[in-house]
Parts: sequence; C-alpha cells; structure tokens
Amino acid sequence: MVNEFRIKQEICETGRRVYERGFVAANDGNISYRIGENQVLCSPTLVSKGFMKPDDICLVDMTGRQLAGRRKRTSEVLLHLEIYKRAPEIKAVVHCHPPHATAFSVAGEEIPTCVLPEFEVFLGPVPTATYETPGAQGFADTVTPHIGRSKIVVLKNHGTVAWADTLERALWWTEILDAYCRILLIAKQVGRVERLPTPKVQELLDLKNRFGITDDPRSLQSADLCVNTEWGRGFAQPDCGCGLPAAAQASAASGEVPADGDEIERIVQAITDRIMAAMR
Repeated sequence: MVNEFRIKQEICETGRRVYERGFVAANDGNISYRIGENQVLCSPTLVSKGFMKPDDICLVDMTGRQLAGRRKRTSEVLLHLEIYKRAPEIKAVVHCHPPHATAFSVAGEEIPTCVLPEFEVFLGPVPTATYETPGAQGFADTVTPHIGRSKIVVLKNHGTVAWADTLERALWWTEILDAYCRILLIAKQVGRVERLPTPKVQELLDLKNRFGITDDPRSLQSADLCVNTEWGRGFAQPDCGCGLPAAAQASAASGEVPADGDEIERIVQAITDRIMAAMR
C-alpha cells in the first residue's frame, strides 16, 4: 500500500532540490506522483517549489479534477496526466525550467548528441516539443509523440518535463540534461565541440542495450547516430581569407571548412596575429 504522506514528503523534497539548483524561480514548475489507477498527488499552484509542505500537496483524478488539498492544484497538471495515461508504468513527473537546457529551445537549437558518454547512455537524443500555451490540453498533447522514445522532453520556449518510475530518477534526467547543456555552452565558448567517433557511439548504444535501456530511437537501424552535428563547430571561416595562409585562402574561397584541426588552429592564430598587429 502506498504511504501517501511519505510521497508528499518526497514531492516537497524534490521541489526543494529543483529550487536550490536554480531550475525554478518564484512559483515555477510542478511535480506529481501517481499513487493509484485514478489518483495523482501533485504540487499546488502559486507556491514556491522550494518551500512546499506536505499539507500543500493536492490530490487529483485522471481527468484533473481535484479530490483533496487545501490549496488549488497546479494549472499544468494535464501535462502530467497525459504522460501517465500513455505510459502506466510511469509513476513520477517533474516539470521545471533548467536554464541551460531551456536556452537551447529558446535559441531554436536541437540538443546535439555524440559528445559525452554518460549523456549517451542515460539519455540519448532529447526531443523538443512544439510550443503551445501552458495549461490547456493542447499543451499536454505536445509530449505524446515522445513518450516511449525518451525520458525527458524539452518544451519549446518553456522548460523541460521528465518522467520515471521514481521522483529521484525523474530529477536525475533533468540534472543530467542541464549539466550536459551547460558543458556544451562552455565548450563552445572555449573553442569548438568535438564529437565521439561513430564506432565509439555505437559501442555506447550496445552498452545501453545490455543495460536494458530501450527508449533510444537510435537503436533502430534507420536512425542517425548523431543529432545536430552542425552545432558547436567553433570558429567560422572569414569571408575572404585575405592575409591567411594559402591553404586557408583556398578553403575560404571554396566555402569549404577544413577537416584538419591543425589547419583550423592556424587560421585562428593568423586572425589573432592580424588583430594584435592592428592594435599595435
């Protein structure tokens, strides 16, 4: 039998953790846990997730009708319920606004893959749902194409929603995704993003299969191993290539990006030298 009070405590603890991680501000986000075939505990509306108490948690049925709770249930509970309806094995849903992952959706960039082994094994490709105004059924419907094919979805210009068999794991997926996006953004500032070789990515997919992780669409032969390989290429070629080494000028004239990393570094150094000379 489910210990309802313990689940309420877990929801409050999850809220505290997402708040302290900076994944929510003010009264952002919502958290839920399915305790029965037709009953779901969820966070209330207009309450900071960092300061919830067990008595604040609401009880709703699978239509969203509130059954118990001294506060009004979250307005976005339909999103959670849609996930529970589509995947009965799911028990927990966490929706919040992790800044680095959300930044990719605001910029209209699909989150790249084939960079970090931990991300590949635990998450893999993370889809971005189409934008809809939060709160209504249309908003909830945006995640349905991705249930069973991912553990977490980026909501366009909004945030993320993750699901799992426990609240702890739903929070893990959120933390893994935002930490990964943060690393990508820092790497782009340092220089360029270098991807894992294709054979090594395939080894990671084989490892996932041995672990019994079957929600990666790349397990299908027709799916591409790497997503958004155009992102993070680093320093762009100048328009003309004037004053650069001959090989670099030829590449610039042809519009080709040299595949050789040393050549790119030479181009960057040449540009730096010209800038420093102009400053002197």
